[in-house]
Amino acid sequence: GHALVIPKYHAEKLHQLPDEFLAETMPIAKKIAAALGVDNYNVLQNNGKLAHQEVPHVHFHVIPKPNEHEGLTIGWPATKADPEKLKELASRLKL
Repeated sequence: GHALVIPKYHAEKLHQLPDEFLAETMPIAKKIAAALGVDNYNVLQNNGKLAHQEVPHVHFHVIPKPNEHEGLTIGWPATKADPEKLKELASRLKL
């Protein structure tokens, strides 16, 4: 199984969640991860139906990964990044 960490503030997607509620949430996820007793785990958060979000409220899954066969499996068709698009994004983020 796995645990869910759910902020008290209602926001559907991560970018809608005020920073102070995000700051309260991550220490709880950290404590759960430590209590799982495994060296490997995932912290997963999905935004929108296409990204597999089933519940319209921000929440974080803390998923133990005890071995290759249990826990979260991740895979997607990775593509090479466009350097110009990365520069544009960095500019918008002011990095």
